[in-house]
Amino acid sequence: MQSGQGSAAGTTTLPRLRDLYDPAGSFAVTSRDVEYRRESSRSWLARVYQPQGPGPFPVLMEVHGGAWNNNDRLQNEPLNRAVAASGIVVVAVDFRQGEDGRYPGSIADVNYATRWIKQHAGDFNATAEGIGSIGYSSGGHINMLSAMKPNDPRYAAVRLDEAPELDASVAYVIMAWPVIDPLSRYRYAKGLGRDEMVGNHHRYWGDEAAMTDGNPQMILERGESATLPPALLLQGAEDDVLTPGMAEKFAHTYGKAGGLIELALYPGGGHGYMREPGPNTDRSLEAIKSFVARQLRALDTS
Repeated sequence: MQSGQGSAAGTTTLPRLRDLYDPAGSFAVTSRDVEYRRESSRSWLARVYQPQGPGPFPVLMEVHGGAWNNNDRLQNEPLNRAVAASGIVVVAVDFRQGEDGRYPGSIADVNYATRWIKQHAGDFNATAEGIGSIGYSSGGHINMLSAMKPNDPRYAAVRLDEAPELDASVAYVIMAWPVIDPLSRYRYAKGLGRDEMVGNHHRYWGDEAAMTDGNPQMILERGESATLPPALLLQGAEDDVLTPGMAEKFAHTYGKAGGLIELALYPGGGHGYMREPGPNTDRSLEAIKSFVARQLRALDTS
């Protein structure tokens, strides 16, 4: 992208990324579903939340939660709409789940969705420059893993015929209460006798070997090659659905590996705390918007 510092006569100067987004912005938002992938008679949908203004706007892909087995693109509609109202096009994607999307199937869907959004950002008055992703709970695991391994052939297995040169790299990642170490959480839930959680792990992962392989925490600990985009991790300080200390451990390991990461813990918050109105939700939304603005500014100067 051009810097906006001047151009030859007769050419158009593109706006800088920092000029595309003001975290204090306020816009009306419209939403609609689009089909982003079709395979025979099956289609995959995305819900696009589009600010109403001149644009172009930055774009953010959203990956919902549901223990890798449940929910869809509408799970976090109020949160997606709130983020979009600040001046960001939010694209919430569906993907295969459970045994149907058993690892690495759902990661491949999100990898494809990232590339598709890059190719079609202009359709939603957005720019693919500076694309980010946000994921909640198991979606936080999925979007972080996809961002760390955008060119892994297993995750990039679904070809985007219209733009085969694109990859699934993102400029930044936001995770809210992510199951960032699925093996640790599996053993934690098993020890507490939480059968539903354990069953969800079995349906999606199959076995501990898969939980080890597709594990962002352990990828870092193994010293594997990985892309480390700037990251923001939000979590309730009283989250008892995740292994105690999981977020802090990941933040430490990510930073030690050379990644920039910010960790915010919210007092009294449990798993999914942002889905309830209140001060923690308000502060978290402000943290998200501020983080996005700072990443876009940093891209302008890199």
